[in-house]
Amino acid sequence: MKTLISGLLAALLALGGTAALAQSAAPNDAQIAGIVVAANTVDINAAKVAKSKSHNKSVKEFAQRMITDHSGVNKQATALVTKLRVTPEDSDTSKSLKEGGAANVKNLKTLKGGEFDKAYIDNEVTYHQAVLDAIDQTLLPNAQNAELKDLISKVRPAIDAHLQMAKQIQGAMK
Repeated sequence: MKTLISGLLAALLALGGTAALAQSAAPNDAQIAGIVVAANTVDINAAKVAKSKSHNKSVKEFAQRMITDHSGVNKQATALVTKLRVTPEDSDTSKSLKEGGAANVKNLKTLKGGEFDKAYIDNEVTYHQAVLDAIDQTLLPNAQNAELKDLISKVRPAIDAHLQMAKQIQGAMK
């Protein structure tokens, strides 16, 4: 499980180390938009599996919240890039997120019961913390377009709320 989480988060954790990024390696706005969409899609896909597989009421409700909230952010991001006439670009980060997300979903589909719930929620805690770190340390500092920066700033509290909810469920499982 740790290898799946590390594979999924490698891109986001790499983003967290801004000092390690060369100035030329900082993502541009089109790549940031691609990262935002990829990160939301990864969480939506995992949540869909959780909603269908879990028998834990808290996990199912959390999964539905992830689907609703992250779908909403993707709609906002899509509307913004359309308005700005920016096409989200794939980057090593967004590709890595997609690959890690697919590996996580594949792993989750093999688990059942409490083992599934624990793996899903543990991943959500780690994932949302990494997303917050990436927002604070890379996405916001590198976004050049004010509207893109504003969108990222506005969704940050929701990501933090997701992290707190996941931690609460995780604590109740112990």
